[in-house]
Amino acid sequence: MKVGSELFTAEGPRAVRALAGLGFGVFLDPKFHDIPNTVAGAVAAAAELPKVRLLTVHTLGGTVMMQAAREAVGSNKNRPKLLGVTVLTSMDEPALQAVGISGSPAERALALARLAQEAGLDGVVASGHEARAIREACGPKFLIVVPGVRPASAAANDQSRVTTPAQAIAAGADYLVVGRPITEAKKPRDAALAIAKEIASASNAWAEIPLRYAVASHDV
Repeated sequence: MKVGSELFTAEGPRAVRALAGLGFGVFLDPKFHDIPNTVAGAVAAAAELPKVRLLTVHTLGGTVMMQAAREAVGSNKNRPKLLGVTVLTSMDEPALQAVGISGSPAERALALARLAQEAGLDGVVASGHEARAIREACGPKFLIVVPGVRPASAAANDQSRVTTPAQAIAAGADYLVVGRPITEAKKPRDAALAIAKEIASASNAWAEIPLRYAVASHDV
């Protein structure tokens, strides 16, 4: 279960402990982005929370910040996997240019993914549109988490670069993040089951993908 900024701001570590108590692994997604010392302290604290399997920092914090985060997360075999957020799926090329970042989202995401790998991170969060290029550049062991996943029938909302579950899996995603298509559905349980079925069908269709990716994709 993903704990993002909204829930973590409202409930803090209590939300993580509650989900862990129910048996869920947790994707903690605070997107830490600050000076290296501050991020290292935040990551160290987050890594101590129960059943945190994935934890995010923002790659735009730079190499030194990411290296500090990687050191802070520790070396325990059960430590959270540390992910770098590349380009938010709500941003397109004009939005990047407006904040002074040149190039396309695909170019920036790939460059930031390479930087994250060089800094020792376990993987990145990136749009399904960039996943294939990142997989080719960073190799099979580098984790790719794809947000902005929408079934073909769902609205894009404020996301600019969305993909369907099948598209994301075909591009090499390890994990899919599905939010509003479930949480805003009239029948969330039915919506979740339909998406899980779509993921299962896509995983079977792409059977040549290593099992790790197909199984991980069910962790929605």
